[in-house]
Amino acid sequence: MLSKKKTLELLDVIADMYPDAECELNYRNPFDLTIAVLLSAQCTDATVNRVTASLFEKYHTPADYLNVPLEELMTDIRSIGLYRNKAKNIQALCRILLDEYDGQVPKEHAQLVKLPGVGRKTANVVVSVAFGVPALAVDTHVERVSKRLGICRWKDNVTEVETTLCRQVPRERWTKTHHQLIFFGRYHCTAKNPKCNVCPLLSDCREGKKRKKVIIGDE
Repeated sequence: MLSKKKTLELLDVIADMYPDAECELNYRNPFDLTIAVLLSAQCTDATVNRVTASLFEKYHTPADYLNVPLEELMTDIRSIGLYRNKAKNIQALCRILLDEYDGQVPKEHAQLVKLPGVGRKTANVVVSVAFGVPALAVDTHVERVSKRLGICRWKDNVTEVETTLCRQVPRERWTKTHHQLIFFGRYHCTAKNPKCNVCPLLSDCREGKKRKKVIIGDE
């Protein structure tokens, strides 16, 4: 794995490429954001935004999601992957919010991860984007880029990737780094056909050098 100094050098390049990176999910409040991130699991933000454009017009509060049959909610999010389980989780989550949190999304990470359908990644996004608490959520883009650049090990699970990144990156940069890594992975270092030939990090990227079949310096 890379040193902290080298890690920050690479992240600085990515930051220069995407200085304005931010959450691309559409939402009005912390509750909407929680629903949107829950829906985004194994699904693109673009697809989620298409669905929530009408979903958020129909549903405004936790009670709204509980005032319809589960089958109706499933139909409303049918174009989202895993829509059956997600609909069940949304209604279970809304019930807990009403019963335990006066209908409000809790601000504490430990409380968020206990909600149905809300894993560590979702909780990190909510606390950082909705409440301004530094967090570094690891999604498929963050994981892929971190491993390709050698910041993390290929065998690391998402929790280990998060731990490594949080150790290497100053806390005040966690949230911004999360968004910048996502943009880099979504628009440049894509899963298929990454733009290695025009990548400013090619000389430091083990995946890029493998793809380009070049040897740059001593490894």
